[in-house]
Parts: sequence; structure tokens; C-alpha cells
Amino acid sequence: MTGPESPRGTAEQQRSTSDQPWPVRVVSQKVSAWIGKLGWVWVDGQVAQISRRPGASTVFLTLRDPSADLSLTVTTNRDVLDAGAPELAEGARVVLHAKPEFYAARGTLSLRADEIRQVGLGELLARLEQLKKLLAAEGLFDRSRKRRPPFLPGRIGLITGRASAAERDVLTNARRRWPAVEFRTVNVAVQGPTAVPQMIDALKVLDADPTIDVILIARGGGGVEDLLPFSDEALCRAVFACRTPVVSAIGHETDIPLLDYVADVRASTPTDAAKRIVPDLGEEMRLIRQARQRLDRAVIGFVDREEHRLGGLRSRPVLARPAVMLEQRAVDAAALRDRARRCLDHRLATASGDLRHTLARLRALSPAATLDRGYAIVQRADGHVVRAAADVAKGDSVRVRLAEGELAATVDG
Repeated sequence: MTGPESPRGTAEQQRSTSDQPWPVRVVSQKVSAWIGKLGWVWVDGQVAQISRRPGASTVFLTLRDPSADLSLTVTTNRDVLDAGAPELAEGARVVLHAKPEFYAARGTLSLRADEIRQVGLGELLARLEQLKKLLAAEGLFDRSRKRRPPFLPGRIGLITGRASAAERDVLTNARRRWPAVEFRTVNVAVQGPTAVPQMIDALKVLDADPTIDVILIARGGGGVEDLLPFSDEALCRAVFACRTPVVSAIGHETDIPLLDYVADVRASTPTDAAKRIVPDLGEEMRLIRQARQRLDRAVIGFVDREEHRLGGLRSRPVLARPAVMLEQRAVDAAALRDRARRCLDHRLATASGDLRHTLARLRALSPAATLDRGYAIVQRADGHVVRAAADVAKGDSVRVRLAEGELAATVDG
């Protein structure tokens, strides 16, 4: 580390070493010299404290940056303050023209202001709109990352003002809806220069508590300046970093600080927040009764349909009269048997008639029939039928066959 010349001379212009360390006064002088090179700057911050001593021309301000939780002391002339911000109060936002000064004797850094401007509402809204665009571009408002609080949280973390109407509304309405609900309440300042760091600390404590299922940040109504802590960049980023779902319930329905865009759920009022994170016991019991009634109707309907189906199955002939199929088959078999008998009888009758006709023709053609009419058949001894007289000679033996019996004869001539 090197710096401007010090009263000790050239030996102190060299780099410090363990053998040649710099005295505290040298370090303080070098720091003062480096800060002095910064010159006059414009500074934006929030007034945390104002100290006006009666009869003194110097006014002391404590200017802080809520996002960085950093404070600086500002000294200015009473006339400068009265000219630029005559009604300046704690918690106001200011822009001042100042020169950083380092007091070597005390080792403190402060600002000496020669012009102070209180930021108006229009300028505040413009800055909030610019911050809103920045956070939106970084994805802090992205709907896809928002988490849904549990249906019935076991324990709710509540960040709100001490003994405030918002705390009373949340606790009363939540317990009215679900008497067994549990809260862990952390009371913080919800307005003024200490609001943002206290709320960030409360967020860290509740987010680290494994019994907390959802965190609720609640505040009653107020002006734009009163709700500025809930549009602070540091608070928005702290809510975005929480692992536990966060519900925002700030002011009235028309009040929409930047915290509402970052939170997982935005409630229009603290009462609305209680309704959103805690179910209504009476309504849930009614829904359970309706569900049970629907279930009963469904079961009864199912049983009735199955009874009708079983009744239809029992009424079918195959189950009502199992012998019907056998009886039908028995009838069919009897009919086939009768038909076969009739066919066989017809075939036999036809065959019998044909046989009689054949037999009649046979008999008509048979020699026996001729014999019956008184004729006879003469056969030689060798069995040949004698058809002519020349077929035999005198003295030949012949056989005469009659209708009844036969005769042996000898040819005489």
C-alpha cells in the first residue's frame, strides 16, 4: 500500500513491512487522503435519525441504505436543511450532495452535505417502477417458481407489527376457521428505517425452523411512504431466497408493493391471507359429508346394478331351469328316433311289397306253377328235360316230375 507523502519523510513513503510498519496515524492519514480524492458525490438514502440541537447551526442526520443495512452520519447546516427539506422526518427518502470525510482522530467516516432534496412521491414511484422492471428481468416475479402453500399447514410463521390490527385479524380469522392452527409470531417494525433489517432477520429465523410450513408477512393499510419497506430490494431478494412458501398480505386490496410480486401467494388483506392459508373447518366438514353421501350413493348404485345383473343371470333359462336344455335335447332325440323308426318302417314296408311282387313274378315264371296246373316234366336219367319224343328211345328210363312228387317210367314206344 502506498499513499501521499507523510510527515515522517521518505522512509514512510516506502511500503510497510514487518520490520518497518506504519503507525496508526500514518494509516489514518493515508485513508483520509484516499477518501478525499473521491470529491463531491450525490447520495441516495433513507433518513434513520435526525438530531437538531437547539441553538446550534449544525444538524446531524443518520443516512442508511436498507438494502445493505449500512449507515453513515451526515452533517449539514440548518439553513441547508430548511431550504431543501424543511419537513424532513425519520424514514423519509432523500438525495443529498455531500463530500465524504474521514476523521483521522476518531477513525470515522461521515458525509458533509451542502444540498439536501427530499424525494417526492412521483420520483419514489418512478424508482419503484425501475426496480420492479429490474427484479422482473431477473426472474423474481416468475410464476413458474412460485410454490403452493400446503392445504393444512401444521405451523404458520407470522411476521407483523406488535399488537397490530393485522396480527389480530390474521390470528382471529385463522383460528375461527381452524381452531387447532398454530402460529409462531415474530413482531417487527413494519415502518421506518429499522423495518427492512428486522423483517429480513425474522424471515431467516422462520425459514430455518423446520416446523414452519408457510410464512405470512402482514401489515395494515397506509400511505405509499408507509409501505416503502415492503418494496425494498433487499427484502424482495430475501423472500425470493426462502425455501418456505411466503404469503404477502400488505395494506388494502389496492396496495401492491413489490413484495406482492415476489411472494408465492398474494393476499389482498390480512383477513384474506388467513382465508387463503387456513381451510374453513365447517366448509371442509360439509365437503366431507357431501363426499360421503356421494360415496354412499355410488356404492348403493353399484350394489343395485350388480343385484339386477345377478337377477338377470338367475332368470336366464340355463340357470332358472337347468334341465330345459336336457329336456329339449331329449325331445329332439325322441323326434329323431320316431323319424328313424318311421323311415325304417317305410323302408321295410316298401321292401316287403317289392319282395311280394318279385315273389309273385317268380312264382308266375316258376315251372312249379305250371305243374300245379296239371302239367308234368319228363327228365332223362342224366337230368335233361325231354322236350321232344325223339330225345328218348324205346326202353329208356325217364323221371316224370309232378306238382306233388315224381314217377319213374320206361319208354315203351
